[in-house]
Amino acid sequence: MNVYPQILEAALKGQKMLAVLIDPDRIDPKKTALLAAQAAHYGISFFMVGGSLLTEGEVSQTIKLIKSHAKLPVVLFPGNHSHLAPEADSLFLLSLISGRNPEYLIGQHVAAAPRLRKMDLEVIPTGYMLVLCDNLTTVAYVSQTLPIPYEKAEVAANTALAGEYLGMRLAYLDGGSGAAKPISPRMIRTVKQSINIPLIIGGGIRTPEALHMAFAAGADVVVVGTRLEEEPSLISDFAAVLHQFNKKK
Repeated sequence: MNVYPQILEAALKGQKMLAVLIDPDRIDPKKTALLAAQAAHYGISFFMVGGSLLTEGEVSQTIKLIKSHAKLPVVLFPGNHSHLAPEADSLFLLSLISGRNPEYLIGQHVAAAPRLRKMDLEVIPTGYMLVLCDNLTTVAYVSQTLPIPYEKAEVAANTALAGEYLGMRLAYLDGGSGAAKPISPRMIRTVKQSINIPLIIGGGIRTPEALHMAFAAGADVVVVGTRLEEEPSLISDFAAVLHQFNKKK
């Protein structure tokens, strides 16, 4: 189940996609099983599995749990080269282009390359940009990079455009897990107007209203993680926003 053609086709048609992010370090098997089943029922686009630390969680087991309850694609969202698993369908190969730490621009990728060569994964080069949404998140701490300031929409736009010129197939703006607030509509809009590749937004999307705001500003894919991990039953409310936008097209 290749994910990139689905993202690209949806973006070209003006259709929105909603992804659910599961962090194996925070997994509650019962809640995750319920969330997977509900995601399939309500027409969520795909799952993402990964996190910044992964000190205790098991990536492969998390993917198997999801796939046992939902026939949806699972995309790896790795914090480093050790977070790979052949059970996934696809991989967002993240290059942290908002930072200047070579380890997360190319170092981890070199370490991952020989393992990826042996895996039957769809690899999607992704320009990953961290945005400061009031609080420093685990991503900033682990990567030892400075996020893009919240109000600097033009910096984010130029960074995303540079990523596109470098051959990235996706642009990903992220406030990080546990972000105090979502990325601003102005930044989303400015970035979207500056690039020709699909735009993913994540971090701080804790309400259907925040999801609506991100879609309205131009996000092609929005990622919801922490809130749905806490309350899987809320997925119906988020899905309603997704379907509301797609009915307009």
